[in-house]
Amino acid sequence: MRSFLLISGLCHLLNTVSGQPANEDNDLTGFIEDFFPVPEEDINYEDIYESLFLYYNQPLDLNSATAEEFESLYILSGDQIRNFLDYRERSGKLISLYELQAVPGFDLTTIKKILPFVTLDDSAFIDPNFLRNVFNESDNYFIMRNSFRIEKSLGYKKDGKYTGDRNHLYTRFRMHDRENFSFGFTAEKDAGEKFSFDGRSNGFDYYSLHLQLQNRGMVNNVIIGDYQLQFGQGLVFGAGFSPGKGAEPVTTVQRSSVGLKPYGSVIESGFFRGIGATIGKRRVRTTVFYSYLGQDGDLRSDSSQTDPEEFISSIQTSGLHRTTGELMDRNQVNEQSFGGNLQFRQSRFLNAGVNYLQTHYSTPIRKNPASYNQFEFNGDMNRVASIYGRYIFQNISVFGETALSKSGGRGNILGLVTALSDHIDLSVVFRDYRRDFHSFYGNAFGESSRNINEKGIYWGLKFKPNQQHKLALYYDQFHFPWLKFRIDAPSGGNEYLVRYTFHPNKENQLYLQFRQEEKERSTASENTNLSILKNASKRNILFNADYRITDRLSLKTRGQYSQFTFNGVLTRGLALVQDVNLRFQRINLSGRYALFDTDDFENRQYIYERDALYSFSIPAYHGQGTRKYLMIKYKVNGMLSIWTRYAVFRYKNVSEIGSGQDLIKGDRKSDLRFQARLKF
Repeated sequence: MRSFLLISGLCHLLNTVSGQPANEDNDLTGFIEDFFPVPEEDINYEDIYESLFLYYNQPLDLNSATAEEFESLYILSGDQIRNFLDYRERSGKLISLYELQAVPGFDLTTIKKILPFVTLDDSAFIDPNFLRNVFNESDNYFIMRNSFRIEKSLGYKKDGKYTGDRNHLYTRFRMHDRENFSFGFTAEKDAGEKFSFDGRSNGFDYYSLHLQLQNRGMVNNVIIGDYQLQFGQGLVFGAGFSPGKGAEPVTTVQRSSVGLKPYGSVIESGFFRGIGATIGKRRVRTTVFYSYLGQDGDLRSDSSQTDPEEFISSIQTSGLHRTTGELMDRNQVNEQSFGGNLQFRQSRFLNAGVNYLQTHYSTPIRKNPASYNQFEFNGDMNRVASIYGRYIFQNISVFGETALSKSGGRGNILGLVTALSDHIDLSVVFRDYRRDFHSFYGNAFGESSRNINEKGIYWGLKFKPNQQHKLALYYDQFHFPWLKFRIDAPSGGNEYLVRYTFHPNKENQLYLQFRQEEKERSTASENTNLSILKNASKRNILFNADYRITDRLSLKTRGQYSQFTFNGVLTRGLALVQDVNLRFQRINLSGRYALFDTDDFENRQYIYERDALYSFSIPAYHGQGTRKYLMIKYKVNGMLSIWTRYAVFRYKNVSEIGSGQDLIKGDRKSDLRFQARLKF
């Protein structure tokens, strides 16, 4: 029966997915748009999504992956994961990726989404000779990239403050085998940073290095160098990319305990540097770690004291060292961290554990006194501990974590994910992060970027009557019990999203999305010196159509519209986008032409763009103008691939772009990128 299913489905599935390896040069743009929220903050999303891509870089082996690892993909529902594990236990190891269609609940859409992130590893043998194991691996690679802005901004001119040139340099090397080892390094120089070997600089501004060994007797995993940890629901250890509220309202609310992971991103914060190890058997495992890491901070002293004590107001996380001031702030405080995790697993239905993290700073942190931050962390030591668990009963998954920091502040999260029927999935998440809860490496589900001063309840629903139609929606009610930056009283708000997706056939997709968010903001009261809270409302409407004309030509048409209302003032924003993608035997071409018109920065439009492998471009379209890009990928042979990308903003009715050291004279802002990857 199993052979019949495999053979009968082979031809059908071949019409849906390409014959290349599952993790070969996948475009993650569609995946991100389907699963993750539309960016709204003015932060470096390119680095964040690069972290996502590195997280997915090592595909899961279908014949050995655990339930937690499948959950970390955020693609499969709880029922689909259980069905797959039951199928694997009943039928034995899979012999082909095409066999996925024999798993109950795995339709063609699901299989197409999961293929880039899974593989089949026929070799279960671990060679005790480490070097022989390394050089027998065939999925190693080396990447070099150079990007720069063509127009010279103020910081690079004669009186500019940037110490380096405009080149953004990046290199990455990786040798790995999922079950055995990983070795790699990443090096980066941001635009404006100096590249030199002058005694004070060591070439690139930032380096990351790791060596990982796995499955060596009782030692399940050991990493020396840079790493991250993810256990429980992320209140203490929330490594990697954790999705927020997006178009996938059910599977993305629950975190998974994937444990100790190598770190190789260019984000220069949010990781540990030292050694970590996981030991134990399958049911009980212990992870311990130690980290010593230099952090950036503005070193100050209290001149009002006879013997002034040095302190920093906050840890700086930008990773930029372009000016004399930024260089002076570099590595001004040393952070030492240690702790661990004890995890218990009873089959795949019960998972529970304990987390502990203690952090010491060589220089104390002291916030500048203000009403909104009087419950923030101050001092040179913090500790946070938590207990977490998850229990699966039939088609219901209940999960939660509760944590306590040194200040006495608590963080709590409790949720469930369930299938109400074969076509309806539901998620509910309650969280309560106190105003004095301090967790520096946490990243649990929530409205804010940090798990502090927030309460809320979230409802997500997904209805899929058949393969052609899907309706996804969520509603989130949140409250901030204490003041926030520029919000002078306790505040609150709500958010909801509705997305309808239509697949007329297996090659084409259309979706329409509406999202509204309301938050209270402070504004000056008339004829007084007091501020009051007023509601700020933002609405977004999005239409997207992906359609394939031929095997070589595909198109994407997209429209985004927004409205922002605050204090009686209504502003709007609009972007219209047309993408064209051509694919030949060795050459891939990707291009875009976009028009945008926004009244203010509140209505800026973030739109994902195709980019070179391991790189993301998510610029903010604001003002009036056009956006164009063209990317060419040339596959020289099975080992060498080359990317060239040119992108340009052309603004209307402006004589200068940007501000400060990034100010550009004129109405044009363009970037050029070159990348080469060598596989061996």
